[in-house]
Order: sequence, then C-alpha cells, then structure tokens
Amino acid sequence: MTANISLISVESYSAFYRVIVVQVLVPIFLCINLFLIRTFSKEEFFYTTMRYILFAVTLVSDSLFLVMTDALLILTYFSVTIQMWLCLIMCIFLSLYTFATPVTLTAMTLERYVAICRPLHHAELCSTRKAVHCILIIHCISSVPFIIILSIFFLASAAHSLNIEINNCNMDVFVVHSWQSHFRSAISQFYFLIMCIAIVCSYIKIMKVAKCASGENKKSSWKGLRTVALHAFQLLLCLIQLWCPFIEAVVIQINLMMYMNLRFFNYITFILAPRCLSPLIYGLRDDRFFCALKHYVLCGLYKTWSKEQKNKL
Repeated sequence: MTANISLISVESYSAFYRVIVVQVLVPIFLCINLFLIRTFSKEEFFYTTMRYILFAVTLVSDSLFLVMTDALLILTYFSVTIQMWLCLIMCIFLSLYTFATPVTLTAMTLERYVAICRPLHHAELCSTRKAVHCILIIHCISSVPFIIILSIFFLASAAHSLNIEINNCNMDVFVVHSWQSHFRSAISQFYFLIMCIAIVCSYIKIMKVAKCASGENKKSSWKGLRTVALHAFQLLLCLIQLWCPFIEAVVIQINLMMYMNLRFFNYITFILAPRCLSPLIYGLRDDRFFCALKHYVLCGLYKTWSKEQKNKL
C-alpha cells in the first residue's frame, strides 16, 4: 500500500515537472519564432521573394503547432473535459500543421532546385503571385491525410458521437480498430517517402550543377546544396516524430515509467525543439536574413544592414 502511494506520488511529481518544463520552453520558442516573423515582415525584399515567403510559412505553421500541442498538454494534465467536436477541430489543425512544415520544406527545396538548375525559369515560376498559389497548394496537400483518415474513422465507427465528452484529446480518440492506426501510419510514411524522394533528387541535380559550375555560380550552387541538406535534416526530424509512437508502443509493454520518460524526451527533442531551432538555424545561415536579424536584435545599432545590405537587396 505504501509502495503504491509512493509510486503515485513520484508519477504526479514527474508529470508536474514535465508540464513546467514545457511551459518554460514553449514561450521561449514562440518568442524566437515571432521575432523571426517580425524580421521577415519589416523588409520588402523578404515578403516579395518566394523562399523567404515559404520560410515565413514554416514559422507560422511551427508557432501554431507549438500553441496547439501546449494547449492539449495542459488540457490533458488538468483532466479538462471537452466535447468531441472541439477535440476534432483541434486535431484537424494539429494534423494540418504537422504536415504543413515538411511539405513547405519540400517546396523550399524545389525552389532552390529551380533557382540553381533552371535559373532562366526562376523569375517566372517563383514570383510573389506563384508563392501565394504555392501556399494554397501546400495547405491543400497537408489537409488530405487528415480528411482521408477522418472519413475512414467515421465510416468504420458510425456510432461516434460528436457530443460526448472526453478528458484526453488526441488523435487516438478517433481510432477504434487497430487497422485504422496502421492506415494512418501508412499515409504518413507515404507522404514522407514522396518528400524524401523529391529532396534527394533535387540534391543530386544541384550537386551535378555545382560540380560543373565555376566562379560565383559554383559558390552559389554549393551554398544551395548545403541549404537542401539542411532541409533534408529538418525533414528527417519530422520523420522521426512519426516513428516515435512505434518505439513507445514497445517500451510501454516493458516499463510504464520508462515509457513516460521516453515520451517526454521524444516530445521535447523531436516535436518541440525542431519547431524552433531548425527555422532559427536556417535564418542565421542566410546572410541577408542574418544581417536584418542582427539589425533588429540590436535595435538599429547595427548600421551595416541599413547602409550596405539594403543597397544589395
């Protein structure tokens, strides 16, 4: 009896500690993302250039994803009861922004491919107007998995009522049969397979161009190659996020505390951190964006940006 009470006490303290850690990290990550968005919105060159527009899309998607996951964590921790329809809406947006970031990364990779391998078509294919169309296409593609999954869930379980109340809102609420979970994973893996193929093919094409180029073109090509490699790494982190549930399903059969610790580690490492650190790294390694960022961080004291860099833009 005493041992059980002690175990419950340890689990309660551990859960409280995890929630506090997340509440500290999420505002920090959001502030970084919002500052990057502010920097983007301050310069006309950024919001009229496709690759920076797509970069801003990833920032917005990641910020909304952080807010949604944090809200679900708080609701779950305090066992707040909500109706199924509200949980459904939250899961729709969560699924949308789960896919929006990797799809946008793929679009950014293709933009670099066009800029380096098809430079004569870049101005036509990557205009501001085409960027708006690209954003709409990205969100349409990102919404397809959840629409398919949700349709199958309700067809397989017509008894599901949207008016019932639940206190643990997540995608698993809509899983009635095990095959539904497998089908959901299959769709996600298929999406990421297509995106991986697109990035790998772009990397190979850009590498060929980089080897044949010379002078400034060679330097630009190799820089584009490194950018594509960064996108591949970001996509890998998103893919690992999909593999985590499979690993967790095995660990929970072994030890509950180990499962809770692993799930918290996966949440911080592969869900929260990449949503901030990857965009930050991308922004810092871009010369123009870094100069603008430094200018605004130092509240205008960095005059090089305003005098020299703006002229280059």
